[in-house]
Formats: sequence, C-alpha cells, structure tokens
Amino acid sequence: MKGLGRGPGRWRTSSYSGGGTNSCVEAVMSAPAAVGIRDSTHRDHAELALPAHQWVALLRLADRA
Repeated sequence: MKGLGRGPGRWRTSSYSGGGTNSCVEAVMSAPAAVGIRDSTHRDHAELALPAHQWVALLRLADRA
C-alpha cells in the first residue's frame, strides 16, 4: 500500500489530485486490510471504506485512465 503513510490512522493526500484547486482525495489505512477514502475539502463529511483488494483494483483502473 505504497503512499498511505507509515501506519494506520495517518491520512495521506493524493499527489495526483488538485492541480492547484485544493480538490484532493485522501486515503488512510484503517482496520486490518481496509482503506478509508475522503474528500479533503469536506473532511467532516462521509468517508468511504474499502477492503484493501478493492482499493488496489481502484488504483489499477485509475492508472489506466
């Protein structure tokens, strides 16, 4: 899970988001084998939790775009 920080609970902002607009996606390692995703401009709003294997699949799809 490269790029998600040094341990559970540390939110990381995507280096591919933004383009100077402050619109970013953040991800965090959460429960064992899970990843949390949120909108950095609305951190107090809902978060999406994915099993780690679905996070990896999402990254692979995004890399193709």
